[in-house]
Order: sequence, then C-alpha cells, then structure tokens
Amino acid sequence: MAEHEHEHICSSCDAHQEVIDRLMQQMPDPETLHDVAELLGLFGDTTRVRILFELLGGEFCVSEIAERLGMTSSAISHQLRILKQGRLVKGRRDGKTVYYSLADSHVRTIFYHALEHVME
Repeated sequence: MAEHEHEHICSSCDAHQEVIDRLMQQMPDPETLHDVAELLGLFGDTTRVRILFELLGGEFCVSEIAERLGMTSSAISHQLRILKQGRLVKGRRDGKTVYYSLADSHVRTIFYHALEHVME
C-alpha cells in the first residue's frame, strides 16, 4: 500500500500512527486475530448494540435499560452477561443493584467509529 493511501485511510488516527505502521508491516498471530473476530462479533447483535448505545449516556441498572429499550429485564441481563464476558461493559454493585457502564474509553471509541462509518 502506498504511503499516501495509508494516510487517507486513517487520517483521524495520527496519535496512533506508530502502532498503525507496525500493524501494517506484520500479520498478527492467529490467536490475536481470533480475539479480534470475537470482539467484533459482539457488535453483531442489534440488542447488544442498542445496550451499548444506551451506556454511552452513562451508568444504568438492568431495569432502566430494559425500560428504555422496551424489553424484558431477563433479555437485557442475558445480553449484558455476554457484553461483560467480552469486556465491553462492567458492573458496579450498590446494595442489591448492579449498575452497568462501558468498560473503558476504547469501547466508546470503537462504537463511535463504527457509527461514523455506517453513517457516511
């Protein structure tokens, strides 16, 4: 790939240029690629994406998410377990209630980049 093509593809990633250059030079090992595929697969369910979108706005308990999405708490809990296992969300217990939020800023960035990509 020509240098000018690389810059065009990732013009918004100047802060990560060194990492991007390294990645462009070598194929990651199969296990790493498998992990990336699993991570991206977590975004392959509309309910999970809707939950992540809600969590962009802050921290919510299961019943709040269920109400906002018009779904059962059971369905939301199931998807939150999957998202938590995939390290996309985290829970914070306050008494008997668990409040969920995005796991870290990387999740927010991935979500925003995906949203931006499909809206172009």
